[in-house]
Amino acid sequence: MIMKSRSRILWGCLCAVGCETLFGLSYICTKEATQAASALTLLGWRFFVAAAFMALCAASGRVQVRWKGKPRKSLLAVALCNPVVYFVAETVGISRTTASESGAFLACIPAVSLLASTLLLDKSPQKHQVVGIAVTLAGVLTAVLAAGASASFSLSGYAVLTIAVLSYALYSVSVEKAAAYTGEEITAAMLAAGAVVFIPLALIEGWYTGTLAHVLLLPLTYPAFLAAALYQGVGCSVLAFFLSNKAIASIGVNRTASFIGISTVVSIAAGITLLDESFSWLQGIGVVVILAGVYIANRERE
Repeated sequence: MIMKSRSRILWGCLCAVGCETLFGLSYICTKEATQAASALTLLGWRFFVAAAFMALCAASGRVQVRWKGKPRKSLLAVALCNPVVYFVAETVGISRTTASESGAFLACIPAVSLLASTLLLDKSPQKHQVVGIAVTLAGVLTAVLAAGASASFSLSGYAVLTIAVLSYALYSVSVEKAAAYTGEEITAAMLAAGAVVFIPLALIEGWYTGTLAHVLLLPLTYPAFLAAALYQGVGCSVLAFFLSNKAIASIGVNRTASFIGISTVVSIAAGITLLDESFSWLQGIGVVVILAGVYIANRERE
């Protein structure tokens, strides 16, 4: 029984690390793709690719999706919080604030997720988890602000980013409540919701701005955008969402939240190695602090 429990914890931790690594690497693709299209266009193509890929997996029998006869409320809550509310709020919030401000707000997700778990799931975090997440938060803020602190003083931007943080925390709680569903079924519901919402929005934006033909042909005319859509659709949506859902089911919200800072470390490393971005000693301190926080939150307790 002990060995089985440890194996479950190890598997959950590996899923969390894998998920955050995929999200961290998406920074490269997003930066390239948004030079040719709006964020909404990228979201539309991302969820088109993701939903199509999941549909092919289900049709071939590689993924089993059975929603019938199961409680729908918890599943709908997951899909509504993430990707619908979270991605809308994140996209709008980032567009109305500076990079350092949005990074600082989103860095609060682990702490808010821990609070949501305590209040809504009645799962009090262990002391070392609280300390670890607090240390990780300090590290992420250090790394973000090291890239250049600036302020927009946009109250609407702050409000929307707050909604993004809250929706992600509620998503984490909702996944744990949706215990009747498998990771594949939860992921499929999230992708379907994203496709239903973001594909029409991208088409409407293209029609309104007179760039509809450009939006529809973009993957054929801009290889970097196609690569970004494929990576974000299959890697960051299908695979990363699946890993995130499995991690929460295996090790819970509190422990999974402690790994979120890993994406910041990966994005910094990717920027340095692949985009030749600068690296300051303050960012180095932030990376070390993040890794220390992850270790503290997940170390074995006697």
